[in-house]
Amino acid sequence: MPMAEGGTNRWWQLAACMVAMVAIASPQYTWTLFTVPLSSGLNAKLSDVQVAFTLFILTQSWLVPGLGYMVDRLGATLVVGLGGLLVGMSWIGSGLAYSLTALYGWYLVGGIGVGAVYGACTGIVLKWFPDKRGLAAGLVVGAYGSGAALTVIPIQSLIEQGGYRAAFILWGGFQGAILIALAWFLSAPYGDWHPPGWDRTAAAVRQRVQQSRRSYTPGQMMHFGAFYVMYTVSVLVTFGGLMVTAQLKPLAAAYGLDAVGVLPGMTALTAALMLNLVVGGLARPLWGWLSDRIGRYNTMAIAFGAGAAAIFGLLELIARPGWFIVMCGLTVLAWGSSFVLFSAATGDIFGSRYAATNNGIQYTAKGLASIFAGWGAARLLEATGSWTPVLWAAVGCNLMAAVLAFFCLKPMVARITAEE
Repeated sequence: MPMAEGGTNRWWQLAACMVAMVAIASPQYTWTLFTVPLSSGLNAKLSDVQVAFTLFILTQSWLVPGLGYMVDRLGATLVVGLGGLLVGMSWIGSGLAYSLTALYGWYLVGGIGVGAVYGACTGIVLKWFPDKRGLAAGLVVGAYGSGAALTVIPIQSLIEQGGYRAAFILWGGFQGAILIALAWFLSAPYGDWHPPGWDRTAAAVRQRVQQSRRSYTPGQMMHFGAFYVMYTVSVLVTFGGLMVTAQLKPLAAAYGLDAVGVLPGMTALTAALMLNLVVGGLARPLWGWLSDRIGRYNTMAIAFGAGAAAIFGLLELIARPGWFIVMCGLTVLAWGSSFVLFSAATGDIFGSRYAATNNGIQYTAKGLASIFAGWGAARLLEATGSWTPVLWAAVGCNLMAAVLAFFCLKPMVARITAEE
């Protein structure tokens, strides 16, 4: 697709990226539906099955810097096309896996594919929207967060009627085909492209969101202390959100909520999962829009503090089906801020030219957090026999993230942008 110098083409790019993100949502956000059937089908412990999720998140996040570099150098079409192929192969292979080793291998492949598409789409919109970075990034990562809302009920129905293997195979082929087709429509602007009228609006934008006037290479970015503080904040807050995502079904099952009906044909677990997906999708553009107006780091402090309160509420009220649904939704509402805020902040601080690579490096924080959220949380549960220590750890991490974002990261970024 040719590179438009006006503002029309970028909105089509945003729409295509959103559809692609919807297509890669299921491997992460419907994983919890497969954990119990996989444990039974492979005769394995929950913690052993959750290693597949940890490997998925690790590869999805830790390979994004290299994949982002490929986007910056080779373009989005090739990266997204290959990513779509790997996503499809991953779920089909997982459906055909008869051992933990095979499951680990195929879900790891899926992490590479999802990371390729996620990194490409996020990098593209950070380049096309320097004037609306929070909103644009929020819409794209929101599509990733909510996309599985369209597939939860069909996938759960397939698992119940045809088994988890059929669900993996059918949806794997469907997702891969969509992504390969979409790849042909994606492109990024050249260099430090800016939208029409940027000279008039740049000063106002930079006052609200502390935006740099230059672009930093990945090597230069990693010389700034602000990068490491933001990385730490990301690990802390991502632990709580990923833990709820990955462990929702086992958590609900521990309190019998996977068998408690709240609506016709819908258990408390199903209702919570559906609400989480919808709320997660809405949360990202909401927090992104807010951060465009009151600043990234003020928004981080509000969102992460709210996340601590929501997880504390889940801890206290988890045995009540209605409150379980509400508190899960509020937890995801708060956590939904994290990926859009960190992506937008990375673009703000370190510029647009290397946005795909730089954001990919920042995104590896999700991989580190996944170790504690998947395998680590399951091991802590097995050691203590209770979800209480896991939930308390998530509360503490969110509170620490809010404090660091407001009192440490905010002034550090202000110094960087003031010195340019």
